[in-house]
Amino acid sequence: MSSQSSGKLSFREKAGYSFGDASANFVFQIFIAFPTAFYIDVMGISAAAMGTMLLLVRFSDAIIDPIVGAIADRTNHRWGKFRPWLLWSAIPFALLFWAAFTVPSGMGASGRYAYAFLTYALLMVVYSVNNVPYSALNGVMTGDGMERTSLSSYRFFAAMCAAFIVQGFTLPLVAKFGGGDPARGWSVTVGIFAAVSLVFFVITFLSVKERVHPPPDQKPDLVRDFRDIAGNRPWLAMFGMTLFVFITLALRGNASYLHVKYYMDPEALRSFLEGAGLFATPAALAQPSWGFKILDTFGLILKPGDAPTAIGISLFNMTGSLVNIAGVVAAKPLARTFGKKLVFVGGLAGAAVFQGMVYFLAPQDVPLMFLLTVLTSMCYGPTIPLLWAMIADTADWSEWKNHRRSTGFVFAGMVFALKAGLGIGGALAGWLLAFYGYAPESAHLPEVQHGIRLLVGIYSGAFFGVGVICMLFYPISKAVEQRMAAELEARRATDVGPGLEEAA
Repeated sequence: MSSQSSGKLSFREKAGYSFGDASANFVFQIFIAFPTAFYIDVMGISAAAMGTMLLLVRFSDAIIDPIVGAIADRTNHRWGKFRPWLLWSAIPFALLFWAAFTVPSGMGASGRYAYAFLTYALLMVVYSVNNVPYSALNGVMTGDGMERTSLSSYRFFAAMCAAFIVQGFTLPLVAKFGGGDPARGWSVTVGIFAAVSLVFFVITFLSVKERVHPPPDQKPDLVRDFRDIAGNRPWLAMFGMTLFVFITLALRGNASYLHVKYYMDPEALRSFLEGAGLFATPAALAQPSWGFKILDTFGLILKPGDAPTAIGISLFNMTGSLVNIAGVVAAKPLARTFGKKLVFVGGLAGAAVFQGMVYFLAPQDVPLMFLLTVLTSMCYGPTIPLLWAMIADTADWSEWKNHRRSTGFVFAGMVFALKAGLGIGGALAGWLLAFYGYAPESAHLPEVQHGIRLLVGIYSGAFFGVGVICMLFYPISKAVEQRMAAELEARRATDVGPGLEEAA
């Protein structure tokens, strides 16, 4: 095997790869931030029913994700093992994404729930078919650990740009396109996102190349694949951490929407938006600047008489996404200096503390809530690309220890953990909101608001904290990573059998 597997990647290939995760994040970010806004407030599903739906679909992922990973590992196409799946799944992905956020007409409550369940389940199947191979590409485009971190940084820079768009512009665009009909607004807005995602997947397919291959004498063995990951200590640590981090993201996303809408003092939020330059003063309306016109085009200007909720949610989300982008950019130099594990553990611990502090703020403390959003994102941002670079390292660990490489299977497990976390977090959000008595008409009751505060603060911070505990068992330090990479490069260059593999 050629040593080019450890070579540098071009800017074109890294940038092209990044478009794939931007596409996936149009779906991913909506399911983090707006399930409550769409399924409860627009589709008319109860909080408990939404939670049950989000969880039940996750059971199918326990079967589908490993199957997709195993199939991808065994794909032998002239385009590669993982790359062709991006093209084959692009159109179904876009169509199901649009369908999942289109409210069917002429259906009662039970019909709408069945439609929501079916479209969400099918979308998650296609998400697996697309995202498991896409994620596995990170492990086969290069064998160089720092290049993988760089590749992940490109990937998540694009992903956070998509998050900025989805979390910042979705609600204003829904209001603009809906013209008083939120169902129509959601369908048009998500239709635009779906069309863009289709184009982006094609760009990724045309841009990337697979270079790292399994050992030449490796035979397909699904039982051995399961046994290898069951004994893969870093993979198990990453699985647990990924599960709990994405529980947090789903729980926090659902609760943050309600926290801004029902807990923050509307006048304090209005004053904060005015200070941020997002309020339409008489002078600005009379002689609008070009910046004012752009913001107004996307519905990001608060006009007299408007409720501040949608723009407030957008400002908090967009700011968090921008800070995350800065963290993504900083991830590679931080990892080079301190190692991936140390940066990840420190960042996630900081995010846990700052997220938990949100619980203690009063409704009028909008500036402090904004500050905690910035601090949480500042800590969490560098962990975003490192997560997937570290998962690729667990595939290397398996090859290093077992002389077998099942990259698709390794990443399938993490995609399952990700989606399971989203499902469990969404289910917990729905069930806990139902437990505290949430419904749009009861949201201002003290017990409901206390429940919202617990969800967005204490519970979210605690699940981040469990993720930190999982990472304490991750054994690939900076020194182990360097040793592992050197031995694998030598092994691949000569196609030899077992070499130096003892634990560090």
